[in-house]
Amino acid sequence: MSAKKFVSGQTFEKPVTVVARQATLELSADTVSIHKSGIEFRSPSPFKEWSEMVVSLQSPIDGTTLSANGVIVACSGSKHAGYHVSMLFTDLTPQAQNRLKVMARSPLGTI
Repeated sequence: MSAKKFVSGQTFEKPVTVVARQATLELSADTVSIHKSGIEFRSPSPFKEWSEMVVSLQSPIDGTTLSANGVIVACSGSKHAGYHVSMLFTDLTPQAQNRLKVMARSPLGTI
């Protein structure tokens, strides 16, 4: 599975929280795109590739929260322009995978 094989992403309306050992980010709607196997986001600071992280996502459909573990698979950019980070989710339960697929394909396009 590759970060390059994401399906069409959706953006978020509510903030998304990304937690790593070194940082906690509250990301705005225009900096996050959700996919069935992970997320992509813009960050003011870089993240080390292969770092493990935790992400909390809120569903636009029923308001439930999904917490997911993931691994940073790509981080590119600069301190002046910001960083584009790709994260692949790991160890999702079948129920969490189904909820994530629904969020990724949501016609609302917001989370």
